[in-house]
Amino acid sequence: METESVTETDRCHAKAAGGIYAPGCPGRLVLDRIGDRWTVLIVGVLEHGTKRFSEVRDAVGGITPKVLTQTLRALERDGLVVRKVHAEVPPRVEYTLTEFGRSLIGPINGIRAWAEENMDELFALRARYDEAKTSDQ
Repeated sequence: METESVTETDRCHAKAAGGIYAPGCPGRLVLDRIGDRWTVLIVGVLEHGTKRFSEVRDAVGGITPKVLTQTLRALERDGLVVRKVHAEVPPRVEYTLTEFGRSLIGPINGIRAWAEENMDELFALRARYDEAKTSDQ
């Protein structure tokens, strides 16, 4: 008797007609990973090739070494990044997007482009909203 393999996608669709919007859908974990601001910035840096830890840190302004390490480990665990340690003194560690990780470049570049094209309008709308809220009080 053949047993069918149940995938996370199957479980997500089985949760409800809401799919990824349903509480408990494993797809939300994927959205958490790819929607994380550090992930977006790190993938953008690694899009241009292999980088050392310090190069990624310097390119992604404002990230602490601890958070960078945690994010790179999570990306490696998820199969988006490969970490290579060179047997040198001191050790040289490099990070490269996997083919799977490279599949994020298009969507992330689309979001980045939208942000760059719309930031002035967004900030103007935000200021208008804040001004209206202040005058209501």
